Amino acid sequence: MGEKKSVVVVGGGIVGLSTAYFLQKEGHRVTVLDKSDITSGASFVNAGYLTPSHIVSLASPGMITQGLKYMFNSSSPFYMKPRLDPDFIRWAWYFKKSSTQSKVDRSMSIIGDINLLSRELYEAIQASGDLGDFQIGQQGLMMVYRTEKARDHEMEVVEKAAKMGLVGKHLSKEELRKIEPNVDINAEGAILWECDRHTTPPLIMKRMVQHLEKTGVDIHKNEAVVDISLSNGKITEVKTANASYKSDEVVFAAGSWTSELSKKINLNLPLQAGKGYRMDVAEPTHITMPTILMEKKIAITPMEGFTRFAGTMEFSGINHTIRKERVEAIAKGAESYYKGLRIPEEAKKNAMCGLRPVSPDGLPYIGKVKNHKNLTIATGHAMMGWSMGPATGKLVTEIITGTKPSMDISPFDPQRKF
Repeated sequence: MGEKKSVVVVGGGIVGLSTAYFLQKEGHRVTVLDKSDITSGASFVNAGYLTPSHIVSLASPGMITQGLKYMFNSSSPFYMKPRLDPDFIRWAWYFKKSSTQSKVDRSMSIIGDINLLSRELYEAIQASGDLGDFQIGQQGLMMVYRTEKARDHEMEVVEKAAKMGLVGKHLSKEELRKIEPNVDINAEGAILWECDRHTTPPLIMKRMVQHLEKTGVDIHKNEAVVDISLSNGKITEVKTANASYKSDEVVFAAGSWTSELSKKINLNLPLQAGKGYRMDVAEPTHITMPTILMEKKIAITPMEGFTRFAGTMEFSGINHTIRKERVEAIAKGAESYYKGLRIPEEAKKNAMCGLRPVSPDGLPYIGKVKNHKNLTIATGHAMMGWSMGPATGKLVTEIITGTKPSMDISPFDPQRKF
């Protein structure tokens, strides 16, 4: 066991809080800084999936072409807003370079492994009772399709996932009806991933904050980092408008803001914010299965007390503008698959968005960086931040404690070449 350290974690999303959780368990003194009050953001508005089955990274062949095709249609599921921003242009170039079949194939087992590690850790957190009683839905995830093209695409994933021991099962129209008997789904069939799980993120986030505060972690809300002091290749001070923090180690887990933070210490971290939206419907929808509507790229999750409809990937920079046409597209898309479903106006009006940090190759950044000896980066998880959160927190804790990481972290090197 290494020495006990003081650690400042910048960022209070699922990655930052998971990092604080595991660091505290190892006896380190932890301070979490977040620029918000930790009641909103990507960790609160996601679909709540734990998805070992999602082994294909976002940077896959054809995505840039799709993005260009959708560039002038702001209600499309994958939207890149045209803008002359050097960071975005550089990122898009790296994304294009990463979008080759061989790179996607290479990253599949890495994505699968970190998701499986994270699923185990969620289950361990649940079993510990630290967060009280919360649900991890065990019925898997359905990828529902209408077209042969979507079916064939997912069946290719099934073939590749089988080599990793992950089983995807094809469901006919009749089998789909049996598994979801109380709703009429307008689709041809589905692929069922029994390895996947689902959760209720707002509940887990709230409980995690309460648990950390109770166990001695200092959480400072509404404190944005304004400056960082360096000396001899180490961060000596993290300053907010209210205070100054000195610590042995620093973790940047600030999601989409991590690249801005990194610029303060002359570290270039290619990262773009991918905005996603969610609507919560409190009225019974009779939907019991977590489902992705493949053609519309919409995720539906039965959560504790409501059904969540989530979707879209919008690259338009760091902003929280809610585009009504995108909310409407999610509502209409869901209604077209579930006969008789109506998303209430109230749910549309209360739609929220979150910014997911997307690296160019779809793999997260987890690890130390050269020239800043006491800094660890933990971000870039794209659409799987929720799924990979605990695993990332565990890996960061192992890096800081000096113990052997639970998996090979070299593919996550924050300074890898694209």
